[in-house]
Amino acid sequence: MEIIREIARKAKEAASVLAGLSSEVKNRFLLHLAEKLLERKHEILEANALDLERGKASGMKQALLDRLALSEKRIEAMVSSLRDIAALPDPVGEVIDGTKRPNGLLVTRVRVPLGVVAIIYEARPNVTIDSVGLCLKAGNAVVLRGSSSALSSNKALVKIVHEALRECDIPEDCVGLVESESHEDVKVLLALREYIDVAIPRGGVDLIRAVIENSRVPVIETGVGNCHVYVDDAADLDMAERIVINAKTQRPSVCNACETLLVHRSIAPVFLPRIVRALQEKGVEVRGCEETRRIVPGVVPATEEDWYTEYLDLIIAVRVVAGLDEAIRHINTYGSHHSDAIVTLNYAHALEFLNRVDSAAVFVNASTRFTDGGEFGMGAEIGISTQKLHARGPMGLRELTTWKFVVYGSGQIRE
Repeated sequence: MEIIREIARKAKEAASVLAGLSSEVKNRFLLHLAEKLLERKHEILEANALDLERGKASGMKQALLDRLALSEKRIEAMVSSLRDIAALPDPVGEVIDGTKRPNGLLVTRVRVPLGVVAIIYEARPNVTIDSVGLCLKAGNAVVLRGSSSALSSNKALVKIVHEALRECDIPEDCVGLVESESHEDVKVLLALREYIDVAIPRGGVDLIRAVIENSRVPVIETGVGNCHVYVDDAADLDMAERIVINAKTQRPSVCNACETLLVHRSIAPVFLPRIVRALQEKGVEVRGCEETRRIVPGVVPATEEDWYTEYLDLIIAVRVVAGLDEAIRHINTYGSHHSDAIVTLNYAHALEFLNRVDSAAVFVNASTRFTDGGEFGMGAEIGISTQKLHARGPMGLRELTTWKFVVYGSGQIRE
């Protein structure tokens, strides 16, 4: 407990230094860290191999093993992300707006760092580097608590981060790693209101629920992705097939993968046999409603629970709907307000879907897999917020800042 408190206390002290760093210093660190990751990639991969070996021995599911695994390509993606973040405008110090009052006071709102951000996450060691890059560029210290399954990888990555910080004359305490494997220690971290300004969980529904229920610091809810694709009666079916296959199979273990397919009743007899066949050829288990099973015999029966489920695996639920209204009702009832798409050539249907679906990202004729900070031009993301206060959707640099009022006077006093 005392170790965690000390990590958080030191991060709070370092945050005051970070808040005053110039963009040039922060960008120099990001680019230096990128080079060090490339130079030390074999060291990182060796550590990751230990995590993968333990994961396989413990019976970890393939979807989680995929999240855990690093490769040269994924390390290069981390490096590219750091370089992209360095190239982005620094939000700290940006004047959001301002007004001159009748008494001569100039009242402005200026972007400032959040302070100390605690990231609690599962499996994915690339989150370690994304968190460091985004938090530090936005002037925040960060305390990392990854899962025990990725501990070797995270320790190797943070060791390199600390070296890069020292070499750039930035306090290394601005990045802390909680190495404990105890869930109780997460509760300790989440109780440190005097040091931690905000907590951001990244992982499955159980992790996010646990953080929300146990935190005494503000939480930005991220991640759970029960995402839908609705194929309208006015859809181009070739386009629809490409989008569904990509959204489900391109990387099924991530939160923006499609989990439920909704199909308009009038095109179901034509579209369902081809899309089920195409999905099954990709190794996807299809679970369908009764109408789906009548059209395509052999499909596994879907239960009520399936409509709520984020599979993170090669499984998809399929439902035939009467039309646009029923599709929207289904998404707003069962979805997680993450990412949902309509495939249609009908402009009015597309507009109604965009206006009525209550999700952080809505798409017309595109895969849900695009909900991503990098794909949205944000360099990277700290997570995808599914709530409505402070931030919603992919969280980049601006979403890791708040503001304060800066007021300039010339001797005014209040009468």
